[in-house]
Amino acid sequence: MKKKHTILLIMTIAMFLGYLPWYNFSAVLNYIAADFNLDAAQIGYILASIQVGYVIIVIFTGWLSDKIGEIKIVAWATLLTGIFSTLFAWLAIDFYSILVLRLLTGLSAGAIYVPGISYLSRWFTSNERGRVIGIYTGALTAAYAGGYFVASPLASKYGWQAGIIWTSLPAFIAALLLFLIVNQKAPEPDDNILLTDNGTDSIVKPAPEGGYTGPALITTSYMGHMWELYAFWGWIGPFLVASTLAVGYEENIAVALGGKLAAFVIMFGVPAVSLWGLVADKLGRTKTIIVAALCSLVAELFLGFLYGHSLIIIVLLSFWIGFWVIADSAIYKAGLTEMVSYKIRSTALGFQSAIGYIMTIISPIVFGLVLEYQNGKTNPIYAENWGGAFLLLGVGALVAPLAALVLRRLPQARLMAKGKM
Repeated sequence: MKKKHTILLIMTIAMFLGYLPWYNFSAVLNYIAADFNLDAAQIGYILASIQVGYVIIVIFTGWLSDKIGEIKIVAWATLLTGIFSTLFAWLAIDFYSILVLRLLTGLSAGAIYVPGISYLSRWFTSNERGRVIGIYTGALTAAYAGGYFVASPLASKYGWQAGIIWTSLPAFIAALLLFLIVNQKAPEPDDNILLTDNGTDSIVKPAPEGGYTGPALITTSYMGHMWELYAFWGWIGPFLVASTLAVGYEENIAVALGGKLAAFVIMFGVPAVSLWGLVADKLGRTKTIIVAALCSLVAELFLGFLYGHSLIIIVLLSFWIGFWVIADSAIYKAGLTEMVSYKIRSTALGFQSAIGYIMTIISPIVFGLVLEYQNGKTNPIYAENWGGAFLLLGVGALVAPLAALVLRRLPQARLMAKGKM
């Protein structure tokens, strides 16, 4: 096995193990809410705190990675994630302690993904990065679902502390693996790329020398992608529970079945992100962004209106969206690495992630407000009108293919794998 593939294997395993704590709180939420008498507003603040932590830290650690090296940041961040998530099991005693501990977990975990992508991008050439970043992002997606699969059953049998602990301890194994490669310095490639356009040789330079228009457009496209992604993941569970209730299942069965279906819908995206990243290496960045974005957003325009109809059709369409909604996630990162100098790559990735992640805070809230407007103040699993909320996701996601279309017109787009395609 080549050295770079060994690095990829270690980074992928570490990503999966290190990110299991991200949704472990959500997986045991019902038990924690009962123990500490948390109301809906408090739960909302807690859920938002880890995402706020990510946004706060990702730009700073991106900049710091360019100064001291990405792999050091990833290793220490993974270790801190394990520490703060484990401490949660013993130090969470009220709303405020829970809020602080989840914020600290978000601040730690938020320093893993972007520096990790930047580090891997140094080992692999442009025409390999879609697949590589796709594999790395697939591990992240698997960790999201894994937190639910591991923590929920353990909490139901042994208490929520067990669910938290056993999804936190793997982060220490991840940190150990990362510290084993912490001295592996990645290659530093040449930035200048010679292009031939209409028979004339010209140098198209990446940012900062070549300007930031290309990076800004792919980041705008990424905002549309993130608008739909996390809101879909966050609300597909309640929607599937509601849809299961609507066709006649008893509530306890509907809750269990809908939750499991939602977890599998998310897991269905794990192979999608690596497979479509590979396709992007072969066919080009913008083309694959446009195809994936349209495949997910068009289906979202119809999904909510199927409430009350065949559960089989709803589930099949949910899996279709679950595949395509994440499929292009790695392509935005890969394309950005190709349009900026390696000297500022982590910083640029940090800005892209922070801007995109702000969408993940706003869109689930807007989705909920639209749902409440159409159904009144009721438990979402009893809501009957879902069409407008999912329609909003699809319309907002149009930003992704539209920005990609504009990007195709720029000379700087030819810095990406397969050029403007």
